[in-house]
Amino acid sequence: MNSAADTPLDVKLMNGTAALLFVGFVVLAVVAGGKWLGRLQVFAIQGITVAGDMSHNSPLTLRANVAPGLSGTFFSVDLARVRAAFEAVPWVRHAVVRREFPNRLRVELQEHVAVAYWGDEPELRLLNSFGEVFEANVGEVEQEELPKLSGPDGESDEVLQMYRTLAPSFAGMELALEQLELSDRGSWRARLDGGAVIELGRGGPDVVVERLQQFLKTLTQVTSRYGRGPGSLESADLRHVNGYAVRVAWRHHAGSG
Repeated sequence: MNSAADTPLDVKLMNGTAALLFVGFVVLAVVAGGKWLGRLQVFAIQGITVAGDMSHNSPLTLRANVAPGLSGTFFSVDLARVRAAFEAVPWVRHAVVRREFPNRLRVELQEHVAVAYWGDEPELRLLNSFGEVFEANVGEVEQEELPKLSGPDGESDEVLQMYRTLAPSFAGMELALEQLELSDRGSWRARLDGGAVIELGRGGPDVVVERLQQFLKTLTQVTSRYGRGPGSLESADLRHVNGYAVRVAWRHHAGSG
């Protein structure tokens, strides 16, 4: 019996070539079969299931808008393009797309939740709960009153966090924070629902909150000097080192704390 070591080199090469050809043939057959299988009508996308908490879009409308632009079958459809198509719809923040064998797609949607207006008229936009600015019809906002926030591009999340930090302090004095602005130089300005404007100065949340709380602690005392309450506040400037300047309504007296 001949051993493998006795097999001539040319025979070994022929056997190796035959094996490679066979493997290549199998691979080509699998690829061709997969392409053929993928083109079968049974795998054509027959429907899209849309799920998620939606208040500004309906599954029916979403499917009608997105489905005509789909191409490919269950195996070949580009899920990234499908996701992008859904995320291009107003109010849609995020979409997750999955295949459902044999011929359907399932899309889980997350809508933006508007918590504030962003910017200035006439280019007013909306801010979601993650501090992200998004484009949508502001007339579709369901909440009757939202605060108006503004600041440099890319600082929307910082402004929203500062608003959330400051609003409870004002609410404790029965004052409502209606607008908050961050200037290009990093200075904060607040406007209350009664029209009062408060210059809060520069600093992070800890610094600004401490400055504001010191002001609010003495606001009642200061306004009472003129027979008025905190709601009579017209303006205040907290940027002074050793105190603040304040103006109250209709008597137009100024005092300092």
